[in-house]
Amino acid sequence: MAKFTHAMIEKNATLLMVLSLAVVSIGGIIEIAPLFYLQNTIEKVEGMRPYSPLELKGRNIYVREGCYLCHSQMIRPFRDEVERYGHYSLAAESMYDHPFQWGSKRTGPDLARVGGRYSDEWHVEHLTNPQSVVPESIMPRYAFLKETPLRTDDIAAHLKANRTVGVPYSDEMIENAEADIKAQANADDDGADAVATRYPKAQVRDFDGNPSQLTEMDALVAYLQMLGTLVDFSVYQADQNYR
Repeated sequence: MAKFTHAMIEKNATLLMVLSLAVVSIGGIIEIAPLFYLQNTIEKVEGMRPYSPLELKGRNIYVREGCYLCHSQMIRPFRDEVERYGHYSLAAESMYDHPFQWGSKRTGPDLARVGGRYSDEWHVEHLTNPQSVVPESIMPRYAFLKETPLRTDDIAAHLKANRTVGVPYSDEMIENAEADIKAQANADDDGADAVATRYPKAQVRDFDGNPSQLTEMDALVAYLQMLGTLVDFSVYQADQNYR
């Protein structure tokens, strides 16, 4: 009887279409309906915050130069990845990314936990002449970043645009954005403490080795140096027993 029923359905195009639609509709309702009752599908993680203005500028440069095409920011929950890069990526780490930098292709290493692994000098040299620190690298040179002044007059607009899509930038953050972007790259600036208050764990210093000028290199290195540094992963070590 089962064979007869199955054969009858397969031979009747209209019946097959109706039943297929019914199955897909039921599956869709089961998956989609619960989402209408959830305020957020991302579990909150302590330590996550919006990017500081300087970090946001650096991220924009990272995207502009296509760095994401060769470097993912997604550590998969596999033993080889965790042992090489650190704790697997959490969804909350990308909750303020528009667009997020997860990916499947890596010509170079994953950068989700690169913050603090190398000195500022190493990053500047690597971006200036990659082969000088990694001889086998096929990465192009980005020496021009060190000579390109960082535009700061439009940073408030960037924060407003991000707030439009859900990033919780306050009016105070937007109002002080241009001052903060300059202060973060100069530890002697009167506003340096305010940056650290508004953006916990923000690293305040000259990043490109040239304190007399704020450059795109400052912004990109500031962004790279904060990746993976906001969350205290020691509280998640127990989760790695799956290995």
